[in-house]
Amino acid sequence: MLIRFLGYLLISLAAVTTPALAQLKPGDKAPMFKAQASLGGKQFTFSLPEALKKGPVVVYFYPKAFTSGCTEEAHDFAEAMGQFHALGASVIGISNDDIATLNKFSTSECRSKFPVAADSGQRIMTAYDSVMMGFMPYASRTSYVVTPDGRISYEYTALDPSQHVKNTLAAVKAWKTKHHS
Repeated sequence: MLIRFLGYLLISLAAVTTPALAQLKPGDKAPMFKAQASLGGKQFTFSLPEALKKGPVVVYFYPKAFTSGCTEEAHDFAEAMGQFHALGASVIGISNDDIATLNKFSTSECRSKFPVAADSGQRIMTAYDSVMMGFMPYASRTSYVVTPDGRISYEYTALDPSQHVKNTLAAVKAWKTKHHS
């Protein structure tokens, strides 16, 4: 009886925690933002317009620092940063975690390779339609590639973190090939 109850509970939670499909699509204008961020444990103000002056930016949303899926995704992005940089791209992760938590997460899980930003008011998540349905204030696991013209060239939403880096890297490569061949 208890096992059956736990099974129903897990299925119910999975249904509730499934992220909404991102409403921003390729070609849409990306919402510009500034946010408190951390890189290697050092706090600074991240500006998307400033970052776009240097090349495309992967803006990825994740539910909560130091959880298994978010840690896996941060490790994957950290390992791929050399490839992103070679393409002239940068990465920013965004969650509702506070900056003190992100100072630790940026060092231990992001390995000081890319910044993570605090969105405790869900302002950025809401602008990007990346709030997890039924679980405010958490972000859905959604990744966007924003190109220097301020447009979204790619979006991907999946609770499973395993394909976000592969997919965004492929999207950046495709954009780079099309615009710099």
